[in-house]
Amino acid sequence: MKILVTGGGGFLGKAIVKRLINRGDPVRSFSRGHYPELRALGIDIRRGDLADKKAVLTAVEGCDAVFHVAAKPGIWGAYKSYHATNVTGTENIIDACKKTGVSKLVYTSSPSVVFDGGSMEGINESAPYPKTYLTHYPKTKAMAERRVLSANDTDLATMALRPHLIWGPGDPNFLPRLIERRKAGRLARLGKQPHLVDCIYIDNVVDAHILAADRLHPGSPISGKAYFISQGEPIDIGELMDRIVGAAGLDPIDRTVPVGLAYAAGCLLEMIYKMLRLQGEPPMTRFLAKQLSTAHWFDMSAARKELGYEPAISMEEGFKRLTESLR
Repeated sequence: MKILVTGGGGFLGKAIVKRLINRGDPVRSFSRGHYPELRALGIDIRRGDLADKKAVLTAVEGCDAVFHVAAKPGIWGAYKSYHATNVTGTENIIDACKKTGVSKLVYTSSPSVVFDGGSMEGINESAPYPKTYLTHYPKTKAMAERRVLSANDTDLATMALRPHLIWGPGDPNFLPRLIERRKAGRLARLGKQPHLVDCIYIDNVVDAHILAADRLHPGSPISGKAYFISQGEPIDIGELMDRIVGAAGLDPIDRTVPVGLAYAAGCLLEMIYKMLRLQGEPPMTRFLAKQLSTAHWFDMSAARKELGYEPAISMEEGFKRLTESLR
């Protein structure tokens, strides 16, 4: 199959591209940036914006399957920019798939699409979308996911994967920010109670995407469905952060901030950043305070049964690889 990967230059997108190339699939990448590493692999590179309907149609044309990985992440920013990339961009992908005869679309979603601000302990895919969201990213990702799943029909098979806290060597976002905050002494645990969370090593996320694409076709049992995927080894969020900064040779976190104080600080900082139109994102927001002080782990029974997914890289092996890469 000729496969398009949107966001092929990103952390997950690049890992998927490399896996597809290694197994012999012709690959095309669509993203806004310039990535010499992809060009060196002999990949068909297309540059453009997801909100550009014509550019998306050109990128999709001639492909048999699409991995829609690209998105605008983060916890702060204008709603318009999140909607343009995550919602309009996804609508353009769906429309292009239908116009060009693509038969399968695998969408990279997020468990945050069902996050209502409380703990999520062992929930499965029947969990409903909440009525309100604390930030634009999960809201627009949920809007996009619903569009992808409702687009499933007899010609185009669609499905969504919800990986939580992707980490591993080469991560340009989550790990560097965590490590930098620890170096600056600005990393703290929220509350004294442990909060179990799911996470997933990068290679395992790629496995799930490949398994999904190989099993997806119009009329297949996985068509039109969403799946949680993770390590299947819930870990306390504080321990996870300690293991990551420890892999970089840093000491464990030695500060604890009350949950209520962190949430109040998030409210205040959001107001200040909006009123003064400050650049960048606040060091704390209401969404971040809730994410760091609640449990997030999921029932993967559906992914195991219907996708055949099992995490090949354990937490211990993942941390070993991370330590070697960072040192």
